[in-house]
Amino acid sequence: MCGIAGEIRFDDGQPDVDAVGRMTAALQPRGPDGAGLHSAGATALGHRRLKIIDLSERGAQPMVDPELGLTAVFNGCIYNYRELRAELEGFGYRFFSESDTEVILKSFHRWGSRCVDRFLGMFAFAVAERDTGVLTLARDRLGIKPLYVDESADRLRFASTLPALLAGGGVDTSIDPVALHHYMTFHSVVPAPRTILAGVKKLPPATIRTIRADGTSSEHVYWRPDHTRRAGDAAMTERDWRDAVLEALRLAVRRRMVADVPVGVLLSGGIDSSLVVALLAQEGQTGLKTFSVGFHATAGESGDEFAYSDLVADHFATDHQQILVEPSRMLPAVDSTIAAMSEPMVSHDCVAFHLLSEEVAKSVTVVQSGQGADEVFAGYAWYPPLAGVPRHRAAAEYAAVFTDRSHAALAEILEPDWLLEHDPSRAFVDAHFAEPGADEALDAALRIDSTVMLVDDPVKRVDNMTMAWGLEARVPFLDHELVELAAACPPALKLAQGGKGVVKAAARGVVPDGVIDRPKGYFPVPAIRHLEGPFLERVRAAVTDPVAKARGLVRTDWLDAMLADPNSKRTNLGSNALWQVALLEMWLQEMRI
Repeated sequence: MCGIAGEIRFDDGQPDVDAVGRMTAALQPRGPDGAGLHSAGATALGHRRLKIIDLSERGAQPMVDPELGLTAVFNGCIYNYRELRAELEGFGYRFFSESDTEVILKSFHRWGSRCVDRFLGMFAFAVAERDTGVLTLARDRLGIKPLYVDESADRLRFASTLPALLAGGGVDTSIDPVALHHYMTFHSVVPAPRTILAGVKKLPPATIRTIRADGTSSEHVYWRPDHTRRAGDAAMTERDWRDAVLEALRLAVRRRMVADVPVGVLLSGGIDSSLVVALLAQEGQTGLKTFSVGFHATAGESGDEFAYSDLVADHFATDHQQILVEPSRMLPAVDSTIAAMSEPMVSHDCVAFHLLSEEVAKSVTVVQSGQGADEVFAGYAWYPPLAGVPRHRAAAEYAAVFTDRSHAALAEILEPDWLLEHDPSRAFVDAHFAEPGADEALDAALRIDSTVMLVDDPVKRVDNMTMAWGLEARVPFLDHELVELAAACPPALKLAQGGKGVVKAAARGVVPDGVIDRPKGYFPVPAIRHLEGPFLERVRAAVTDPVAKARGLVRTDWLDAMLADPNSKRTNLGSNALWQVALLEMWLQEMRI
């Protein structure tokens, strides 16, 4: 797990090594264990290292293989790197390290850019070819590892975070009106390739981009779950599906044990992370470190789920750390959390993950997490209403339950200059639902959520907040083979038992019943859900700052009304409407935009 950056020139000039150095330095939290720069021809690459596999200097990056004429920088982990290495050795390749980075280099030489088809893991990487001047960028199937791009006529830069690109300089930081529309309506998600800034794009998940020396490029999407029923599964019973899901998850957890450092678990007390703990225990891992976070109650809302995480920790005899965040830490944590965001993210879970990661990183370098199960196995409240909805009405019904507000309602919030005549967010949903595949309405909703919303909300949240402290988070529920299995599973089995029915069936007898039968929970951060006191004053300072007024995004009358009654309006999914607007402004100010 690391941070990567680089530049390729198209104008016969030399790459700006100083700019790549600044971008690389900005990635230091992601890789506190080492740094490297390499420049050759039209390309310069930078890397910050977090030592997970092959702790020696032989695993340092940028990794150059002069025999093959390839140089690579890589962020992530290839869980099957040992098996691939053995296969490559059979073809005569010789290895100088024990790292998975070198396996990427040799795999790229052997199979070209489609080596990604063979990788089990999470990754964003760049490979520079000495002899052709071609630079290849690639991102894992579920977008677990990020990759941002700033492109102009004479050069292209990339980095693991958007702030790193800003550190390089020369970025168009004007706000993209379409991205703003997505942020305000599509649950604060800005789908790839856009970001809130017009000059920065992100490589979509499961995408290979090949950039040639003359500046021309091409993209290829190499994976996409069908969300259709497979002929070979027709005879499967509910019990068969339960067993298949449990075994696929068991394999996913086992794969993510690969490391040369200890692996812990972020234990929320929900069924997903509890099941990860149980399967690690069944794999024979003893002395497993688990971590839970909680907050003091506010406005009558509980701020922790320790009763459930303690139940699991006691049952499996883990080395458990319960982290109760004192109120005095909360307000400073808001600003440091925003500073860690590559893009504005509204969820108050960000603060929870940031504070949790700070403490966890003091004990371990790698953790497994239950993130992704809800989007893959239908665990959210907006899925049951889609059961039985005719397929042709699926997009409209999904938009009604998922989007924050209607296109027309934006006129109440945004200044007229930022209003669009068309509704790009609804057009995006309609186009996604119109694509082939996805047999039923729920299939179509899970497809868009697992390939779009999941990537740019929960997954990005976990990556940004853990990597801010040099902590690697692995997500077994996003093992692509498990995701393919879940996509093929009949919707009724996923919706059973109030959602995630097939997962609950798989967990029965594996984790305590009290965790399976509990109400659905989440990382509660009451102080942000209910804005008052110093948190409200922090919001007020941001949205009334002269910089915010000069930016002119939000109507003054709407802001005045919200500041007078800050908890009165919420989005369709219950987020605080004032916090959504304020978070965007605080992020823009933090990035000095």
